[in-house]
Formats: sequence, structure tokens, C-alpha cells
Amino acid sequence: MSTATRPGPRRDQSPSALRRARSAVVALTTSSPARFAILVFTALILITTLLLTLPVARAGERSGTPLADAVFTAVSAICVTGLSTVDMASYWSPFGNVVIVVAMQVGGIGVLTMASILGLIVARRMGLRAKLLAASDTNPSRVHAGPVSESQAVRLGEIGTLLATVAMSAIIIELVITALIVPRLLLEGFDPWTAVWQGFYLALSAFTNTGFVPFDGGIARFESDPWMLGVLSIAVFLGAIGFPVIFALARWVKRRQRLGVHAQLTLATTGILLAIGWVAIGALEWSNQATLGGQEPLNRPLTAFFTSMMSRSGGLSTVDIGEMNGSTLMVLDMLMFVGGGSASTAGGIKVTTLAVLFLAAYAEARGVPDMEAFGRRVPVDVLRLAVSIVLWGATIVATATIIVLHITKEPLDRVLFDVISAFATCGLSTGLTGPDLEEPAKYVLAATMWAGRVGTVTLAAALAASERRQLFRRPEERPIVG
Repeated sequence: MSTATRPGPRRDQSPSALRRARSAVVALTTSSPARFAILVFTALILITTLLLTLPVARAGERSGTPLADAVFTAVSAICVTGLSTVDMASYWSPFGNVVIVVAMQVGGIGVLTMASILGLIVARRMGLRAKLLAASDTNPSRVHAGPVSESQAVRLGEIGTLLATVAMSAIIIELVITALIVPRLLLEGFDPWTAVWQGFYLALSAFTNTGFVPFDGGIARFESDPWMLGVLSIAVFLGAIGFPVIFALARWVKRRQRLGVHAQLTLATTGILLAIGWVAIGALEWSNQATLGGQEPLNRPLTAFFTSMMSRSGGLSTVDIGEMNGSTLMVLDMLMFVGGGSASTAGGIKVTTLAVLFLAAYAEARGVPDMEAFGRRVPVDVLRLAVSIVLWGATIVATATIIVLHITKEPLDRVLFDVISAFATCGLSTGLTGPDLEEPAKYVLAATMWAGRVGTVTLAAALAASERRQLFRRPEERPIVG
């Protein structure tokens, strides 16, 4: 007598939870890289917050960090801002400092770029989806539907080379800056291990344009040291111009390949703004005894230059920003709002956005239909994107300023300065952000840092679902403007 066996269940009848999750992630990265970037970015902030709330992350205390301070520090580190509500030199334990260093590195390189680099290391190849994902970090225009000029930054076929350039340039620059800082810290009296650790911390903080300082007193002790301030300025400049520009400069050095409009606009506008800020800060603060006026006359130009460079998004300062004149704070407000280069460690609306707006105004004044720069024509869709970025940025800053003003009742110039610093992920502060800041204001500024680092283009694309296409055009009617 034979016994019939019942066939077992087939494994492939229904997809597993892991397979469904993977399919959902692939669908999200393909349909909306902007939304995927925001989700990954927010998830990293939550993980960093959780780690910082652990008692082991706080120095000399059995209790964990209050949630508001942990959230603020996590957002500031991942967004490479540099604002802080606690004393960064003494509050965190070695574990907490390691968490912050990792967060600065990931935030500085870029979440999607870091993910793509790790994927390339593991798989030793890059598929089309991975290239598209990494490409959205190098050219924010790609988050919109429709054609994108690959000459604006880096071509899709060069993404693998770009990732290698990003990884190598970040490591090499940080190690070189560390090597230049450590001897100066040794001369200052630091022991060898402390000099190496804090030198690397400071180099990473400068290159990623974060602005955290790991030792007491900040860098005010180096206010008359051209070597230290010069090294930190170079690190901030390299971080602020952006990896696509570094990539373009590397190609120019190796093959004398022509620099594209993006690289030339970034370098030219950065230089012009740096010079304007240098002259303006020096002139406005020359006789202010609380800032430049209290220094030796020969040292004042150095401090003015360093402050102008830090407004790119560096966040380091050798003087008390809160003691500056209101006119100087307004100049710094404008410089911080512009920020650095696209796809860089800096924040703000980006220097190329400002350049495109001026090119449009110049073309309009000349009565010519096209915007032109360095022998090339800039398409109109870039102007539309630039206008959108400025409007989104101004809206975020205005909204956050009103809320923080209502909460803190502090003077407008101080609140506006710190809000712009948060949005532009700069890190300079008038002293508003600190242990005494009300918790609701901490969360508002943290949200402002998040919006500023995620990017107005990415945020707008994620909210507006820009992949939808309109298949019709309405009749044209011209309104009166001006």
C-alpha cells in the first residue's frame, strides 16, 4: 500500500518581505531619487541622535544627553553646519566624538555619494541605477524630469571616476591638512596623541565646512597665526567649491581639458564674493574694539580675510561674532545665504545660482535674449531653477526667523543671523544658539539646518513630485511686471 505525499509549499509563490522591501527601494530610487535622498538623510540623523542620547556618548555623566540637544547636534553634524547648543570641547565622551566625526564625514561627502562608494567597493561595479543615484548628488538639476545638460557638471559615464575622485580627494585633503595642523598643535603644548586626534578632527571639520572645534577656547588662540588660519582657509575653500569642480580641475591638470561653465562660474563668483567680504568686513570692523579694532593693525586684514572665507560655510571664527556691528552682520548674512559651490560641503543657495541671476539681469540690461558666460549660452531653464532656489530659500529663512523671534524675543539681527547660518549650514553664531536656547527654538533651527542641507531643489522636487509631465500648454498672456 503506497502512501501519497503532499507536495510542500513552493518558496516562490509569494515574494518574501526582504524581496518586497528591496523592490520598494529600487522603485523609489528609480522614480524619485530626491525622495530617497531625503529618507536616507533623515534616517542617518535619527540613528546619530539615538547614539548621542546614550549615556556612553556623554563625558563624565551617567545620564544621557537631552533629546533636544542630541537632535540638534546630530542634525548639525550630518548637515555639516557647526552650530551647537553644548560645549563641543568638553561635553562629549570619546564615543560621542567618534559618532560626530563619522557623521561629519558622511554628511560632508554626501549621503548618496557615500552609499554609491560603498556599493562600488562591495560589488566592484556600478549599474545604471547606482550611477543615476550618485549623479543626483553631483548635479541637482537631475532631480527634475526632462533633459539635463550633462556638461553642467559631470557626465553620467564619468560617475565611477568621479566617485573615485571624491573618495581619494577627501582622504588626501583631510590627511594633508591634518599633517599641516599637528605640528602647530604640538608647538601649542598639546601632547602627541591629542595633537593627532584633534588635528584630524579640526581638518575634517574645516574641509567638510562644519566648524566644530574640539578644544577649549576655539581657534581664537590662533587669531594672529597666518599658518593655522591659512591652512584652515584652504581646507574650507576646497570643500566649498564642490567635488565636480575638483574633478574638473583634476582633468584640467592631467589633460588640459577645458573647464566647463560650471567650474569657471564657481571659481570666479567665489573669488569675487571673497574679495567683497574681505574689504567690507575690514572696513566696517576696523575701529570696533570688540573685534578687529582690538587687534594689531597688521593682523586686522588677516582676520577680515579669514572671516570672509568662513562665511562660505566654514563656521570658524577668531572673533566674537555677537560683538560685530549690525552692518557687518548684514554683510555676513548675504554672504552666508549665497554659500559655496553646488555639490559641495558648503550650504546656501550656491554661488552659481547667484551668478545665473546676475547673468540674466546683465542680458536684460543689454537687451539680448540669451544669457552668456565664458563663451557659452546658458539655457533659460537654469534661470527658472535659480529663481526657484532663491524663493524657496528665502521662504524657509523668513518662516524660521518669524518663529524663532516669537519664541526667544531676541533682537532681529541676532535671530536672522543664526537662522541664515543654520539654513546655509555655516555655523557662525551671534551666541543665540547655546544651552539657554529654548527647546522649541532648537527644533526649529534643526529643521532649518535639515532643509538647508537637503537642498531647496531636492526638497522642492520631492514635495512637488516633479516627475509628472503636463501634456498640454495653456494660452499665453503676458502680465505686467516691474
